[in-house]
Amino acid sequence: MPTPLIIDTDPGVDDAVALMLALHSPEVELVAVTASFGNIAVEGTARNARRLMALAGRSDVPVAVGAARPLVHHSPGWAAEWHGADGLGGRGDGFPEPPPGDSRTALALTAEILRSADEPVTIASIGPLTNTALLLAAHPELTDRIGRIVVMGGGLSGGNFTAAAEFNVIADPEAAQRVFTQAEVPVTMVPLDLTMRVLADTAWLATLEAAGPRSAQLRGVLELYREAFRERYDVDAVAIHDAVAVLEAIVPGTLGTTPMPVQVACDFGPARGATVPDRRRGAEGPRVHVALDADVDAVLAEILERVSRLG
Repeated sequence: MPTPLIIDTDPGVDDAVALMLALHSPEVELVAVTASFGNIAVEGTARNARRLMALAGRSDVPVAVGAARPLVHHSPGWAAEWHGADGLGGRGDGFPEPPPGDSRTALALTAEILRSADEPVTIASIGPLTNTALLLAAHPELTDRIGRIVVMGGGLSGGNFTAAAEFNVIADPEAAQRVFTQAEVPVTMVPLDLTMRVLADTAWLATLEAAGPRSAQLRGVLELYREAFRERYDVDAVAIHDAVAVLEAIVPGTLGTTPMPVQVACDFGPARGATVPDRRRGAEGPRVHVALDADVDAVLAEILERVSRLG
């Protein structure tokens, strides 16, 4: 039986690759997509999620609108320079016109799925953690229905949005703190320390483009991100952060993890949004399984093979 999977996301270019990966992996059944603010405003991320489901011919997967803002404080901003004003690298208008989204909120849809599930549901949280934090806070009675939460976020050695903070975490540090410091549901954190090593190069992108017209459309979405990545890091490649986390959600154990307590800096200094691991022996607090090791070439090959099934 495939594992039921909910993806909470803010598409977003690498989110698009992650969603296609989930749809073309027989180990899981994508039972819902929930959208939050993040790379662009939530109305846009929800529309993009529906566009991507339509591209894959999977408009049967419900897409629900979630949080429009962080739990407490104002969001530091969007990521248009990486994802385009439309969140799909400026290519969103070329996607099929999607049907309307689900009438339920993200929280209501997720709770309903958890209540009716016959087996534990995996949640892949690959945007700001607001929707996931709200779920844990509003429905503690459903935590035993969640198999685990896989998060793309954080960085033990620094950030990509600020010197200290990764984008998904600084978008809502209080939500990230809520998720990382609870003990009811196992959490796997896939940080920049690993995802910045998983780079889709020119050959990878060319293979995706050659796989078929829909795959070529997905490849086109990556171009603006590629240009921004090349400008910042002087590397002609694309970091497919979210797809790495979703592959771990699909095939547990793909990534090598180390358990450790993780706190999130929620102050207003330069460290806001930093993810702070406690590597001390005997450190107190729930353990987050932090993914720091992987066979990078194997991960890239696996993601490419599955996403290319889009055709």
